[in-house]
Amino acid sequence: MLESGETRTVVCPTCRGDSVYAPSNPYRPFCSERCKQIDIGAWASETFAVPVTAAPDDAPFGDPRNN
Repeated sequence: MLESGETRTVVCPTCRGDSVYAPSNPYRPFCSERCKQIDIGAWASETFAVPVTAAPDDAPFGDPRNN
């Protein structure tokens, strides 16, 4: 555990730099607004995506979970 007054530092998921993980950093876990915006942009442009294992809805019998 962290001692009182210690600051936790994590790796920024965008630039891999150090990022303060505390309420004083409004962009956490990112180190800056820029890194946060780059990340949200990647999700919006579908550069990042959650993998899908189900068949697409336009498959011959559709999604088997819906049958």
